[in-house]
Amino acid sequence: MRIAIASDHAALELKAALVAWLGEAGHDVSDLGPHDGTSVDYPDYGYKLGRAVAAGEAERGIALCGSGIGISIAVNRNPACRCALVSEPLSAKLSREHNDANVIAMGARLVGIEMAKACIEAFLATDFGGDRHARRVTKLSNPVLNKEEA
Repeated sequence: MRIAIASDHAALELKAALVAWLGEAGHDVSDLGPHDGTSVDYPDYGYKLGRAVAAGEAERGIALCGSGIGISIAVNRNPACRCALVSEPLSAKLSREHNDANVIAMGARLVGIEMAKACIEAFLATDFGGDRHARRVTKLSNPVLNKEEA
């Protein structure tokens, strides 16, 4: 599978370990940076990851920052992306099954390497459930389809 991964400086070490692990598992991994410990802004890398997934350069994406929150917000600014912040495998699985998430985000300060791997394994192994979920996912990208006004 083609996977794009990006982080900020807070998640650099976790990203490097995951890039190596995913490559060993046979995935085609595109490391979108950063590549050194210089302080960077997570939105820049979240937007870059979102563009790569939206352009079809990757089938799935992995976004990492200190908490996972900021970079997930940045990725979700791209209407072609559905990025779910996860911290354990069930959420990762449900993000695919129910929400057809194409990107997951995790916080390097909150999950360790083994939990991150477990989340990614669940994310990559799960197919979208379709059926009743498809209508809901369509509404995520087409707000005019929503029947109720906020």
